[in-house]
Amino acid sequence: MHGPAASGWLLVALCATTGAYCLLRMRSRVEEQRRTAGGEALMGFGMAAMAVPAAAFTPPSWAWPVYAVVFGAAGLHALWAARAGTRHLHHPLGAGAMVYMAVAMAVSPGAGQGHPHGSSGIPLLTGVLLLYFTGYVLVTGVRLVPVAAVAGDRAPGAGEASGWGDRPELARACRLSMGIAMVAMLLTM
Repeated sequence: MHGPAASGWLLVALCATTGAYCLLRMRSRVEEQRRTAGGEALMGFGMAAMAVPAAAFTPPSWAWPVYAVVFGAAGLHALWAARAGTRHLHHPLGAGAMVYMAVAMAVSPGAGQGHPHGSSGIPLLTGVLLLYFTGYVLVTGVRLVPVAAVAGDRAPGAGEASGWGDRPELARACRLSMGIAMVAMLLTM
């Protein structure tokens, strides 16, 4: 291991790849996939940008408030979309966590010199977010475990011509990877 820079670049690659796949999901024939894919792509690319190691690029001081505004708007949009039910409350919570991290980076003493580690954020809020995202990762991981099909049951979507972008297990894997990345980013707070 080459230290924090190597893990930072791995996090950037994971988040950027996830964001790119989510962009491809926006072409899906399944309406629910298209609806959630845009927000997830924004989250993936935003997490990738925030995870760039400070040794490679130090964002200007105005970047953190811009992140906060963009993810605040995305969170409000996701909250508005979730008003019909509690199914997608994870999206506004994820956007809120991104706003929290951006604000913590903006107000931290080392914000102009790079990414502060371990000295920013409110410990209780960081802990609550860590607990939530750790639980989310565990639950999402369990949902990826294959279940044996009962004889005679058709798999959801069986018989339909669906592309690889419409596969729910790939969408869950992307959400799982973004959840893991969120835990990793929150651990540095």
